[in-house]
Amino acid sequence: MNQRRASRFRETAETSVNVELLIDGSGHADISTGIPFFDHMLILLAKHSLIDLKIAAGGDLAVDLHHTVEDTGIVLGQALATALGDKTGIKRYGWARLPMDETLVQVALDLSGRPFIEFRVPMPVGPIGTFDFSLVEEFLRAFAMASAMNLHVQVEYGRNSHHIAEAIFKGLAKALDMACQIDSRVTGVPSSKGKLAV
Repeated sequence: MNQRRASRFRETAETSVNVELLIDGSGHADISTGIPFFDHMLILLAKHSLIDLKIAAGGDLAVDLHHTVEDTGIVLGQALATALGDKTGIKRYGWARLPMDETLVQVALDLSGRPFIEFRVPMPVGPIGTFDFSLVEEFLRAFAMASAMNLHVQVEYGRNSHHIAEAIFKGLAKALDMACQIDSRVTGVPSSKGKLAV
């Protein structure tokens, strides 16, 4: 099988983001965004999806963390879409129902080529140190839109902000691992349309 890998770079007046990605990896991560908690989440994403990730991002962190988090999601999504190519043979759908101590999260996704996100957190969630929890949704939205993924995230319950964020990223990782896998029973692209693209 050809290696499903991609490199993408994006530079604006606010950020500079470089991503290298290997879908069929071992979960190796080399992450540096200047945001320690975000680095931790991206390392978890790599570890539990078995996608090798190298991400180097710099941004206007003195202004806010938002630009760096969002732009990292954009470039990571672009890299994933590039590495998947025409999506021949993939399972396409992935899901996970994942516990993290007192927290339970569901993540489901479809590598459909039609970007959409539904993000449901039924309780107010406080910041994690200097990391505003709302940035989790901003990252996921950017990632889903740039990769043309249909992504649904539902936090069923939880109390600890760190645990809620971590469960979401781990759930995303496990759902990605499932959806990106090659299924030997699939002939061509798994769609009655004959393509999985925008």
